[in-house]
Amino acid sequence: MQLGAGDEEDQAVLVGNKHQPPPPPEMEMEIGWPTEVRHVAHVTFDRFHGFRGVPEELRGEVEAARAPSAGKTVFGVSTESMQCSYDGRGNSVPTVLLHMQRRLYHLGGLTTEGIFRVAADATQEQRVRDHLNTTGVVPDDDDSGGPGGVDVHCLAGLIKAWFRELPGGLLDSLPADEVTRWCQTADEDECARLCAARLPPHKAALLDWAVGLMADVAREEKANKMGARNVAMVFAPNMTTQAAVDPLTALNDAVQLMNLLNMLIQRHLNEQAQAQAQAKQQQHLRSSTSSLLSEADDSTDDIY
Repeated sequence: MQLGAGDEEDQAVLVGNKHQPPPPPEMEMEIGWPTEVRHVAHVTFDRFHGFRGVPEELRGEVEAARAPSAGKTVFGVSTESMQCSYDGRGNSVPTVLLHMQRRLYHLGGLTTEGIFRVAADATQEQRVRDHLNTTGVVPDDDDSGGPGGVDVHCLAGLIKAWFRELPGGLLDSLPADEVTRWCQTADEDECARLCAARLPPHKAALLDWAVGLMADVAREEKANKMGARNVAMVFAPNMTTQAAVDPLTALNDAVQLMNLLNMLIQRHLNEQAQAQAQAKQQQHLRSSTSSLLSEADDSTDDIY
């Protein structure tokens, strides 16, 4: 077999390489561990299951620093660790309270006699509480697990319980002596201003929402027999967690908180009455202006 000129050259190269010695150690290539490598992980979070998709090597640290909002409860936790929504006045309020408020209004709770004063059925209240802790929403009538669906007194009781179990209380940061002094001035606007200045922003917003709820109840006093003072009386004990030294002091503090809430409710009612009066006045003015313009058009038509 004869080889061509090109084949002879390739064979010579192969033979030559076969007899070449291996490269010295300093010229050998070493493959080390990769550097500046980035591992991308997609981590999600929800209130009931916490963090999902955390890498195995970081899971211990994440579980140790688990946020309070990952707990399966909406009672007894701070507002900062809860899902919040805005109400009609721009207040950031825990969404669960807005759910209960809407259902209470939808079921006619505002006109139910003794609302927020009449105790609810304990079994149903516990059942609805468990459903709220599991889902964060009020159960439908079909999901309530009891006859007759969710009762308005059950919702009212759970709203009070939410405030009663709020860590630090809603009004604990208001000194009792200052509350007494504010109430003695009988200046509703000054009381509202001082509350907003003294309370943390999230609690001031929550107080404004609660006062609005109480004012809505008091506005239907003819039907529900719950005036502003009655509503303030049943809410006041749930707005603080401070324990007084003696029963007499505790009673006096509760009375002062009741007076404070009563003043804030009255202020809210007065504001709404003024807003309604202004709206009626503007509507009357627009109607009068429209009538005058219509008469002017008729007069013009008569001339021509």
